Amino acid sequence: MTDALAAFSIRIRSKDSMDFPLFWALIGLGVTGVVMIYSATRQALVNAGYNPHYYLERQALFVFLGIIAMYVISRLDYRRFEIAATPLYVCSLLGLAGVFFLGQSALGAQRWYNLGFVQIQPSEFTVLFIIVAVAVFCQRRPEGLSMRDVTRLMIMTAVPLALIIKQPDLGTSIILILCVGAMMVVAGVPPRFMSFLAIAGSLSIVAATYLDLLKKYQVDRFVAFLNQNSTNPNFVALNYEVSNAKSAIGAGGLHGAGLFRGLQTVLGYVPEQRTDFIFTAIGEQLGFIGTVVILMLLAFVAFRMFMIGRSAKDTMGRLICLGVFIFFAFSCFENIGMTMGIMPVTGIPLPLLSYGGSAALVFFAAGGAVLSVSRRIGN
Repeated sequence: MTDALAAFSIRIRSKDSMDFPLFWALIGLGVTGVVMIYSATRQALVNAGYNPHYYLERQALFVFLGIIAMYVISRLDYRRFEIAATPLYVCSLLGLAGVFFLGQSALGAQRWYNLGFVQIQPSEFTVLFIIVAVAVFCQRRPEGLSMRDVTRLMIMTAVPLALIIKQPDLGTSIILILCVGAMMVVAGVPPRFMSFLAIAGSLSIVAATYLDLLKKYQVDRFVAFLNQNSTNPNFVALNYEVSNAKSAIGAGGLHGAGLFRGLQTVLGYVPEQRTDFIFTAIGEQLGFIGTVVILMLLAFVAFRMFMIGRSAKDTMGRLICLGVFIFFAFSCFENIGMTMGIMPVTGIPLPLLSYGGSAALVFFAAGGAVLSVSRRIGN
């Protein structure tokens, strides 16, 4: 059965053969995201007297640039990424450090560079750069990872991780830990050592909470998540976003209210609907049927990435695909989960559907890296 799935999902291709199912699925998600962002923001901008196409124009531009980047990266041999791994890693550290001096602060965090017409979030690019760096590091050690190598990997990850936590950006921190952890397992790190790291990491989170190292709003979000059904006014206020998000999704019914319609979306009851809570606009406007179609498209992309990684010929190809798969799949699970109240709110965008130029470029570039691996399976 497993072999049949592998044969179905990825066939041996001739040199430079494009994996069109994945390619067009990613483009389809990007275009859908542009439409949903426009439908979720147009009326609010009209009411405020602003350009109703403001978010549409910017997201469409970055989706267009992202598609170009995806195609260009897919044409490159992923094995040549080894040359760029160290420069990309250094650039990610400089970008993360520089944001504390040159970055812009918003919503209690300092994560962005304001370039006037757009804001760039370096932590999102860092996840992809670290995935490539770890894959290259492991590829250079075909005999396996020694304990010294594992220590170097941990240090290599800990430095950017500390800078991301400092911003603070808890969601991206979790994604980075999951990506590197999964890649270390596939690279051959002993399970007992990974279990030790998992326990140590869990204890570190508990210690950080009790020592007040986490921001108050981060603790409040988690506590509110555990008390969603409480009638305590404090918890009701903290769960305002999630409560309205669930109401919006439920209001969509089977067929949805239709694009540019829906009271929760049009009247702006759900905060940050174009970014963190774009799934609520999808649920209310497209309904259960439209939501299922979107979920199936997201699942198809994740499945395709996983199977390409499974069929890759070398360690580097497998690890790149695995890292991107975790990056994409967990982002989907966390974002959709928090709108439905099954995961705490962390601010992770829904890949290619949420508004954000940095996220669009990163996920398209990540898709291009997987496509590059796919093109060389038959070589």
